[in-house]
Amino acid sequence: MKFEPYPFEKLNDLLQDITPNSDFEPSVLTIGEPQFETPTFIQSSLAKHTDLLKKYPKTGGEKNLRDAQLSFIQKRFSQTLTNEQIIPTFGTREVLFNFPQFLLFDKKNPVMAYTNPFYQIYEGAAIATRSKVIHLNLNANNNFKPIIKEKELAKCDLVILNFPNNPTTATLSLEELGAWVTLALEHDFVLLNDECYSEIYTDKPTPSLLEASTHVGNTNFKNVLVINSISKRSSAPGLRSGFIAGDGEILKEYMKYRTYVGCASPLPLQSAAADAWSDEVHVEKSRAVYKRNFIIAQEVLGTDIPNATFYLWIRVENALEFTKKLYEEYNVKVLPGEFLARENAKGENPGFGFIRIALVENEEKTRNALERIKECMS
Repeated sequence: MKFEPYPFEKLNDLLQDITPNSDFEPSVLTIGEPQFETPTFIQSSLAKHTDLLKKYPKTGGEKNLRDAQLSFIQKRFSQTLTNEQIIPTFGTREVLFNFPQFLLFDKKNPVMAYTNPFYQIYEGAAIATRSKVIHLNLNANNNFKPIIKEKELAKCDLVILNFPNNPTTATLSLEELGAWVTLALEHDFVLLNDECYSEIYTDKPTPSLLEASTHVGNTNFKNVLVINSISKRSSAPGLRSGFIAGDGEILKEYMKYRTYVGCASPLPLQSAAADAWSDEVHVEKSRAVYKRNFIIAQEVLGTDIPNATFYLWIRVENALEFTKKLYEEYNVKVLPGEFLARENAKGENPGFGFIRIALVENEEKTRNALERIKECMS
């Protein structure tokens, strides 16, 4: 198998021969990793349960974690799921890589579709499953929302959406998500939405594909799955707590597969994660910080405040050259959009001419970095 280097490796190669301006403090706005302390109550819970290290964790997760995640889904999305309709996971990256391998194993010529730009693990899963790939290109012409082409989708075995979207910040309405559910049923493909940014919204809560499934009458979530994670929500990427939820028939067989994968979360981490999933106060505080960062960006750069995520997706004339100049002259790192997307046969890449900025620092550092970016732009 031959995998593409990750975007951050490409960035390192791009900047390796550049010496940044030491008059400025380094500012790294490339990775979607919250730069805030994990809330104290989560850390305390982890420390409190270290005695559980003497026990093997269950592949399917402990009851307290399952209950906390089911309660989160009920409170946040008004969806009542059974134990058979959810599996706690070791974050979501591992799911996005191994679930397609499980699902597509018996397919002779599997076909995957996913949004482009994308989280690179989608591509990794396509390579591992030898799938033909259909890119759902997101660009300004379609408001960064995937255009439905039924002839192509009819060939698909698995379609991965990512809304709220990384990196474009686009969101889909309940009705728009519902249209995708209807297509999944009509053409019998599995539809998975990566909802890891669902809790980082700036105004109204964003809808889940689970809600959309119920909205169009698919109350047993046939062919519909979502994944979610605690990493962004709770500033706790190191807890590696996520879930996959939806179609119980698919998850029943996937659960058997997972017993062989060996990715059960250690019990102290599960206990701390259960406490984190059960609390909303700390999440509200995080949302306020990210919204304030967007307000600062609007003041400094004149950008719009998106509905969700903590990214800016900004058009520049030449992303590679701008990224190098910004690093050399202002000691700020951003990510060129073309590293997050792939081009088609015509050489068109929806990431060309964009940079992604992760607003994951405090207000002071965010304003300082954005002012440097503004100066570089001018």
